[in-house]
Amino acid sequence: MRHGGQILVDQLKAQGVRRVFSVPGESFLAALDGLYESGIENVVCRHEGGACMMAEAHAKLTGEPGIVFVTRGPGATNASAGIHIAKQDSTPLIMFVGQIDNRHRDRESFQEVNYRAFFSPIAKWAAEIDLTERIPEYVSRAFHNALSGRPGPIVLALPENMLEARVDVPDLPPVAPTPPSCCSDQIDAVLDLLCKSKRPLVVAGGSVWSTATAKNLAAFAENFDLPVAATFRRQDRMDNRHPHYAGDLGANPNPALAQRMRDADCLLILGARFGDIASGHYQRVDPAAPGKTIIHVHPDPDELGSVFRPDLALAAPAIDVIARLAGREAPEHPDWADWTKAARTDYQAWIEPRETPGELKLEAVMAWLSEHLPDEAIITNGAGNFASWLHRYFRARAFPGHLAPTSGSMGYGVPAAVAAKLQHPGKPVVCVAGDGDFQMTMNEFSTARQYGLAFVTLVCNNGRYGTIRMHQERMYPGRVSGTDLFNPNFAALARSYGGHGETVERTEDFAAAFERAQASGVPAVIELRLDPRALAPSQDLDEARAEGEAETG
Repeated sequence: MRHGGQILVDQLKAQGVRRVFSVPGESFLAALDGLYESGIENVVCRHEGGACMMAEAHAKLTGEPGIVFVTRGPGATNASAGIHIAKQDSTPLIMFVGQIDNRHRDRESFQEVNYRAFFSPIAKWAAEIDLTERIPEYVSRAFHNALSGRPGPIVLALPENMLEARVDVPDLPPVAPTPPSCCSDQIDAVLDLLCKSKRPLVVAGGSVWSTATAKNLAAFAENFDLPVAATFRRQDRMDNRHPHYAGDLGANPNPALAQRMRDADCLLILGARFGDIASGHYQRVDPAAPGKTIIHVHPDPDELGSVFRPDLALAAPAIDVIARLAGREAPEHPDWADWTKAARTDYQAWIEPRETPGELKLEAVMAWLSEHLPDEAIITNGAGNFASWLHRYFRARAFPGHLAPTSGSMGYGVPAAVAAKLQHPGKPVVCVAGDGDFQMTMNEFSTARQYGLAFVTLVCNNGRYGTIRMHQERMYPGRVSGTDLFNPNFAALARSYGGHGETVERTEDFAAAFERAQASGVPAVIELRLDPRALAPSQDLDEARAEGEAETG
């Protein structure tokens, strides 16, 4: 006879779970008891949003569902930001939520929430386990659902009395391995259609990637002499230093790459949903009239044709398809060499630094990191205009080289860095954050100190919510409202956590500060004091305001 918390943890062990993230709560004490002496590492976080983001980043790194435990009511609602990230980023994740005694349901008991209703719009599946003997069934279904088709987040609520009850129930075995789901005929069909094009472009993205997949994608591109573009914040799908890498289709892409997508007569989309950002808000490629052949590879058959009508749809994981494509000899096809070289030339021109205002140039910092970080380095970031310098000027390493939220969620960088350092303790990890972005989850520095995790965070401080200010100046020039920030001394804040902290105000001082931060052996912050006019890589504040004034008359 085991209590429900022990049954739950034993089921996690059967599924191969090695690490969970949590903020403790009295609503799941039995589960915490089950974790005691289980061999599963329980990483205790400072906020449920940070804990859920860590679990999501862990899943991105491993391809396995990230696991997070949070308490009922405010704990679950705090964590909802991480669930939304996992949904939009197609990341497998399971969140266990403590719940009230189910005998008191619908009385608006203390911290009661209807989790099915609350999370159903943003989770892949939300359910509540009412019977202790059904825990193995629900957990098994959660793992299968999180990983199947388009991966995503699962929410399981755990009533207190259900967890505390003791029953005799057998465990279920883990999710069975899935054999490769594409055959030779399907690969033949892809290549046959691809090789009829004159101006093809490979678009790589989606979730569940691997180091081998990144190498296979590079081999396929070399063998067929194809240009490869990555989707938004999936830049590590292929090493950006590779001569066939053409850039990323992010929120502010290279205009030459955007035009190349328009000019392409065939898109081979590998793993990505190909949503509004990659398609330029459906303007570079119009769902009503694409004007090009579309070959779409995605693991979820329901995703294929949901927005763009593909000329060939293949419901299969991108990792399987890319592995088979990499092993094929290139059949006869048009000479794509000049097209591919031009794409690379456009990319190299795009990453030539454009000078921005101030004595500290963020473009120079990113270029320095590109040149000096080792091949195994991992970069993390949240959301804000600061990230546009990173996406444009930093040449991401092949997977796992870049962790960032395609959902555009602020505060992701520090939790992701914690997860990356836990999973890869020997690799350098660098978080790039904005001043507003950093302050949303900087309390997880305490988590980093507790677990002895040393990574470097660059806080890009321009004293404002830069993205919103940029749009504000363009639409309502000079009418500043709600975008200026009062900031602490970030270097002193890092030191108060027992970390390393420095402030850099000139470009020439950055390299030495970074080397000291890396050598410190503790989590480090380098506050980069930026000129307030440095709003975006391609436009400073004065230029944004002038554009707005011209538009508004």
